[in-house]
Amino acid sequence: MSALEAIVLLLVAAGGTAVVLTRDPLNQAIVASFYGLILGLAFLVLQAPDVALSQITVGAVALPLMILLALAKVRREESTQARTPEAREAGQGRPARARPDPDADRERAGTDPGEPL
Repeated sequence: MSALEAIVLLLVAAGGTAVVLTRDPLNQAIVASFYGLILGLAFLVLQAPDVALSQITVGAVALPLMILLALAKVRREESTQARTPEAREAGQGRPARARPDPDADRERAGTDPGEPL
């Protein structure tokens, strides 16, 4: 194993660790893109240029792009739901959740409202 291969493998290990430790999905997409580039470099150093090109295309471009598009869609749907009248009445950014009604639960269970469930 040459010194260049050892350095690239250490970069791969550090990149994988960075992807796992990144918690914010937006930042994780960016770190995953860099990790795809590092993997592409590793394949190039290991004399597999066709695999390196595929890795760069998929790992550094396509996958982070899909993650970013999914994040944009989720955030757009959340902002659309926040604009509903129910959310405005609740005074919150998100739609209000229905509160559980213990009397309705008792009626469905056929028990007396005075008895504990």
